[in-house]
Order: sequence, then C-alpha cells, then structure tokens
Amino acid sequence: MSVEAHTTVRPWRMIDRRESRQIMVGNVAVGGGAPISVQSMTNTPTPDVNATIAQIRRLEEAGADIVRVSCPDEDSTAAFKDIAKAAKVPLVADIHFHYRRGIEAAVAGAACLRINPGNIGSMDRVREVVQAAKDHGCAIRIGVNAGSLEKHLLEKYGEPCPDAMVESALDHARILEDLDFQNYKISVKASDVFLTVAAYQALAEATDAPLHLGVTEAGPLRTGGVKSSIGLGNMLWAGIGDTIRVSLSADPVEEIKVGYDILKSLGLRTRGVNIIACPSCARQGFDVIKTVETLEERLEHIHEPISLSIIGCVVNGPGEAMFTDLGFTGGGKGAGMLYHAGSISGKVSNEDMVESIVAAVEDKAAKMKAEREAAEATAAE
Repeated sequence: MSVEAHTTVRPWRMIDRRESRQIMVGNVAVGGGAPISVQSMTNTPTPDVNATIAQIRRLEEAGADIVRVSCPDEDSTAAFKDIAKAAKVPLVADIHFHYRRGIEAAVAGAACLRINPGNIGSMDRVREVVQAAKDHGCAIRIGVNAGSLEKHLLEKYGEPCPDAMVESALDHARILEDLDFQNYKISVKASDVFLTVAAYQALAEATDAPLHLGVTEAGPLRTGGVKSSIGLGNMLWAGIGDTIRVSLSADPVEEIKVGYDILKSLGLRTRGVNIIACPSCARQGFDVIKTVETLEERLEHIHEPISLSIIGCVVNGPGEAMFTDLGFTGGGKGAGMLYHAGSISGKVSNEDMVESIVAAVEDKAAKMKAEREAAEATAAE
C-alpha cells in the first residue's frame, strides 16, 4: 500500500496551466509549460559589486532561478557587467524611465530588462532599447504597477482598477509587437490582493504572453507571506502564472523560501524538504514545535524533493507517514517510530530523533541525486 501511495496519480491534484508562449530569460525558459521560476531582487547598492554578488550568491543557494538588480543610474549599469559575469543565474536589470540605462544594461549582460516601453520617451528611444535587447539576447518584462499607472488611464478610470492595469500592459505590449519584439513577459501588480488577482485574470484572457506574478509591497515576512500566498495561490491554482516573486519587507532569501513553499503546496515545484507536521497538543510524545524548528534549519541544504512527516502521537502519525518519503511518530515513553516510504524502519529514542531523521533525509537525498545525475548522463549520451 505504501508503494502505491507514492506512485498513484490523483486527477484532483492536477492544475491545468494556462497555455502561454515561451520566452528565454538567459538559460531559463519562462512560459510554454516550463517549470514556474522563482525570483527575488537584490537590495544592496548595485555599485557595491562585492556586496551585490554576495547577496546574489545567497539567493542562488536558496534556489533562485532569476535575480533582479536595480539599475537607477550609470554607476549601477557600469557595475552590472562584473555582477552579471559572477552570477550563476540570469539577471534582470530593473529600469524605469531612462532609456540609456536599458541600453547600457543590455550591453553589460542583462538577461532581461524590466522596463515599460511607453514610459521612456519617444519612439526613437524605445526603438533603440528594443534593438539593444535584440542584439544582446535580452528579454523584456513589462511591469505595470497600480501605484504608478499612467495619468491618462487614471483620468479615464478614476482610480487604479483591473481594466486600467490591463489596458496599460497591452498598450506597452503593442509597442513591442509593432517593433517585431515578442520575447517579453508581463506583470500587473498591486498591493491589494483583490485588485492583483482580478487584473491577472483579465490579462490572462487577453494575451498569450508569459505572466510574472506578484502581490507588490506585500509587507513584513509573516503578513506579507500570508497575503502573497492567498494572491499567488489563487492565481496558480487557476493555472495562471509562469514565474513569481514574493515581495516582502524581509531578507530577499525569505522571498525565495516562501515562493517555493507556495509552489510546493500546490505540487508545482518540489525543491527541498516538505515537512508535514502537527500543531502539537497534550498527546505529543516529544516537543514537536522545537523539533520542527530544528529540522527546518538542519535540512535547509537539501535540494532534492523529499516529503517528511513529523507527528507527535500515533493518532495521525502512521497515516501521515504512509504518504511521505520519511516520517517520525511519537509513541511515548521517550521514543517513537521512524518510517521509510510508509513502513516502520525502527524505533528511535527522542534524544536521538533529530540526528536519526537528518541522517535518513541526507541518505535519501544522496541516493536521489545519484539517480538523477545518472539519468541525466544517460539522456545526454
């Protein structure tokens, strides 16, 4: 039964993703059925090359697929060249109004420009930026934000609303299309969850461009994480979204963690250990909360997709363990049961519990990595 539980396909878990055309951001495919990529943004001064590279390295280690770097001035685009050379993931240059920064960033090695074509001046300037993107293999992200809509749209609609945001996005997209440029994605972000979701729903119907999801300025780690989970989760569940950023007033690494947690909860990405744990109660045979906190920290280095159940007592423990790769269930009297693929693999004391679980996860991760690398080598032959 345990083997079947790990291999059965359940249609009610499947998400029917919206069909979108595929673009490339460096070596990362976005849209067209590609895995949903997870992004964050540096918050170091970009001219401080060493600090910015160090932060990008931390984001890479956390699993970032793409990293955005702000380029508000010439010093930033000058530093971008060295930063792009050092980065292992594609970098998006964040450009707002000055067209020359876009050209400089493209030359410096940006994989994508975050720029709204309609905001950078004359068509001659737009044409120069688009040509630089073509010449250097850059994608473009059209980034519409409810807080910075064009004046004529605010006058037309009276306030930021889904129709205004979608009209803005499509106006910018039309400029690129007229210049024979299709390697673009779009975002329509707001800090309000309802506005964000409604705008993306309408945009998803109006274009086949890949969509970058986000609830902008979501706030602190806990409340911003909740707001982003509701907004992004709603859209992803409906099949909308090709790449995401969780915008938090927190360490950018936390954005990557929350982003993966959202995708893992929907079965859309499976990177790292997915811990299923009870909230703890008087029945617990060990300190569940402390144990889970310790395991989260100890297992952060694991990249292979592994499910782990940590349950305080035998009421739900064996059942949860049946559907996870590894599990531990408290049994009282200072010990509990360790499970592998739904079957009991041994009795472990509470004192040795954490070390035993970590060892079991690391062993399974090593075997999974070896199998994956062997399969990749065979496929490459």
